[in-house]
Amino acid sequence: MYEFSIQNMTCGHCAGTVEKAIKAADPAAQTKVDLSTKTAKVETTLDPSAIAAAIENAGYPNSFTSL
Repeated sequence: MYEFSIQNMTCGHCAGTVEKAIKAADPAAQTKVDLSTKTAKVETTLDPSAIAAAIENAGYPNSFTSL
């Protein structure tokens, strides 16, 4: 599982966009996007850099750590 710290995520629409970007990259991913902490916890079989790139391409700079 990875935790992504997401910049510029300020509203529910932003959180939805981030979740859609993650699911587009890996439809089987388990995600929990938390607007209050500006994080997304993602369980995926993909390389986390692929998920980070998908979030970035949706307009949200981010960084990740392994949990």
